[in-house]
Amino acid sequence: MNFFKQLSWQRFWAIALKEWIQMKRDRLTFAMIIGIPLIQLIFFGYAINYNPKHLPTVVVQADQSDITRKITIGLQNSDYFSILPGLYNQTSANKMLARGEVQFVVYFPPDFTERLIRNQQPELLIEADATDPAATSFALDVIPNLSALIDTSFTGSLSYLQQAPSPINFVVHTKYNPEHLTQFNIVPGLLGVVLTMTMVLITSMAMARERERGTMENLLAMPTRPLEVILGKVLPYVAVGYVQVSLILLAGYFLFQIPMEGSLWLLYIAFLPFIAANLTVGLLFSTVAKNQLQAMQMAFFFFLPSIILSGFLFPFRGMPVWAQYLGDLLPLTHFLPIVRGILLKGNGLIDIWPDLGVIILFFLVVLGLGLKRYRQTLD
Repeated sequence: MNFFKQLSWQRFWAIALKEWIQMKRDRLTFAMIIGIPLIQLIFFGYAINYNPKHLPTVVVQADQSDITRKITIGLQNSDYFSILPGLYNQTSANKMLARGEVQFVVYFPPDFTERLIRNQQPELLIEADATDPAATSFALDVIPNLSALIDTSFTGSLSYLQQAPSPINFVVHTKYNPEHLTQFNIVPGLLGVVLTMTMVLITSMAMARERERGTMENLLAMPTRPLEVILGKVLPYVAVGYVQVSLILLAGYFLFQIPMEGSLWLLYIAFLPFIAANLTVGLLFSTVAKNQLQAMQMAFFFFLPSIILSGFLFPFRGMPVWAQYLGDLLPLTHFLPIVRGILLKGNGLIDIWPDLGVIILFFLVVLGLGLKRYRQTLD
């Protein structure tokens, strides 16, 4: 009771009002307080979809007939398969599957129609990219009931095509992760997630700490160019990044038996532009933030969309188109297919180059913005 008697409500409200005014003046922090919950609501509400549909699919028709065309239409009618136009052979289709350009390859053998008419249960081969099991599981569940989706114009001697059990022997190959093990998808993705979180956060806070302690003025007084300062600041963190990924790779191999089908040298080369891209993001944030708290907030503001929109936790192709466009702007979105492609598929430089080129372009653009902001700091 004595405590409440000694409490001055006037002084209490004065302190509270002062803190409110201070928070409003810190516009960046105030924007984060409002912005992060809104971003979470929009991304989690619209972008997360565990049942992706309209997955890109190529059809290899070694037997082109009215029957195979109608079965292809049946695949399209399921809403899970989006048939890409054009003629493909098995070699080109498998390359597209390895590069992640398509999710499924459907192969009609040359004698498919003949064997179907004779009711000999011909095989229809469906190959699926199972590096992300969540992206394929629902679509594969539709395949046994495909006969119900075939065009109803099959009449007479072919009416049995729409009866159960299906006269077609659907052979499904889930490539690159035949047992649908979640760790085959998550552990390689952690390489990119950990690097994104640590590189952006550590770099942005390190530069902001220099400004808070006053050592930034010493750097500005030295006869050094902005590019020299930036490269000198990021080089030690590049080594830290390589130590992190080496530990994750060792743990993934020995603890989770993650296959390493491709070249580890190529993987380590691909790490460099990705690490550099995230470091330049951190440096750019440090030129905007006034203190370490703001730098940390901006780092999480970048990390949250990266982990949600990249396809690390949720199927990328299950997101709406606008979310995929936003995700394509983030380096993590392009790094995940690279690391999963090398480790699980054995992809080479030609296969990963489209995504690697986007990461390099991102690095150059953000580096240019960081240099411009740093020069403004000099002024």
